[in-house]
Amino acid sequence: MPRMKWSDLSHMQLGRYAEYYAKMEFTSYGFDVYTSEVDDHGVDFVAKDKQGRFLEIQVKAVRQDNYLYITKDKIVIDEKFLICYLRFTDDRLPDVYVFPSTVWATPNALFVDRPYDKPGQKSKPEYGISYNTKNAHLLEPYRAENYFNCEAGKMMNEDK
Repeated sequence: MPRMKWSDLSHMQLGRYAEYYAKMEFTSYGFDVYTSEVDDHGVDFVAKDKQGRFLEIQVKAVRQDNYLYITKDKIVIDEKFLICYLRFTDDRLPDVYVFPSTVWATPNALFVDRPYDKPGQKSKPEYGISYNTKNAHLLEPYRAENYFNCEAGKMMNEDK
């Protein structure tokens, strides 16, 4: 059993732990996981499902109800580009969510699109996850077990 005092970990340590945890989560559901040595374009690992389909995975980890973002130059809006979002609370295993980047095709209170295209705005355009207790229900359908069970159902239907 891991120690689970996530607040004691640095930002880098938590991120590294989240990546390993996400890889184990995908592996436990039968995906083959491939790791690159360098994360230079927003992909933390690649997973191959039982049908041979490759998926690119970006892992994001948070400890609190903070805004989290991914600059648009690090993401592709595509069903095969997934975000594995882990929420860490001390003394608990992380809550794991998996969703396709296509959630930003129709932004809402949780999945926000920040174009930063007005004169004088200096930030790079970004997609964000604006989680709080008010919109927490919007994240529930993306719990990892829901995603993986849905994918398993799709695979079974494709076999018929």
